[in-house]
Amino acid sequence: MTRLAAFLALLAMILLAGAASAHEIRPAYLDLRETTADTFSVAWKVPSTGDMRFALHVRLPASCATQTEPTPSMEADAYFERWTAVCAGGLKGGTIGIDGLASTMTDVLVRIEYATGDAEVKRLLPDSPSFVAAGTQTGLEVAGTYFLLGVDHILSGLDHLLFVLALMLLIRDRWMLLKTITAFTIAHSITLAGAALGYFSLPQAPVEATIALSIAFVASELVKSRPGERRLSEAYPWVVAFAFGLLHGFGFAGALKEIGLPQSDVPLSLLTFNLGVEAGQLIFVAGALVLWKAVQALAELPIERLRLFGAYAIGTAAMVWLVPRLAALIA
Repeated sequence: MTRLAAFLALLAMILLAGAASAHEIRPAYLDLRETTADTFSVAWKVPSTGDMRFALHVRLPASCATQTEPTPSMEADAYFERWTAVCAGGLKGGTIGIDGLASTMTDVLVRIEYATGDAEVKRLLPDSPSFVAAGTQTGLEVAGTYFLLGVDHILSGLDHLLFVLALMLLIRDRWMLLKTITAFTIAHSITLAGAALGYFSLPQAPVEATIALSIAFVASELVKSRPGERRLSEAYPWVVAFAFGLLHGFGFAGALKEIGLPQSDVPLSLLTFNLGVEAGQLIFVAGALVLWKAVQALAELPIERLRLFGAYAIGTAAMVWLVPRLAALIA
């Protein structure tokens, strides 16, 4: 397991390098809500860096006319526009697209909520920047959409992945690792479901700050770890994973709340989103282990040094995330 720890440390460094560019591939978000017959409230969120925003623009069907002019605003690290559009005959059968998307590396999540309570969610990519509104989605389409959204959310959430990676570095026994990952899964499934269904909630800003702190905590435990010694986090790591997993679940719920749940398929969409998160987590863990097997034949590495360096890399990433999250909390 010590050589595996070295490989995981190297993986931590790779993820840390990726964290620097993750800010530039954040998704945009288009929300369309039918307030009265054929009248839609439009909210358009575009990633920005300082005063610079991505050159992305909404293209509604030709049957849509702007009723109120777009109201722009800058909020945190995103540019917003809000307006009202009237679409003769509704949006069903009309083409909705994002101009400029093909020349970016980002994607756009589009959610339409109809007056009937039905909802339609689509993910637009650079190679597929438009779609035809169907007016509703079948149960199978809802399940597929929310499952893929769950997978995408966990695999693009470097903070959650680094927490899992830190656990993999901390725990040397594979059976204990399995129990710990299971505890983390159960915990964040509880809070994800409860928060998404409205049974309880926490403000998102302190949740995000605490998630960064949870990563820093496990990284510090890694630094303090010594061969032959068993700290509390190493003796009962599933307790740590469960406690912090509850907080990570609130983070997943925040993303799901932004997407929204279709009123006609709330249990199905919630279940498949959570299954997608779990599938993405398993893909990451399995991928790390498979890659390790692929490099086993390499020369011996300074195991403990790399493990320690991995701990510092994870801790550094956590603090890089913590500072702006604390600033957002204070603001």
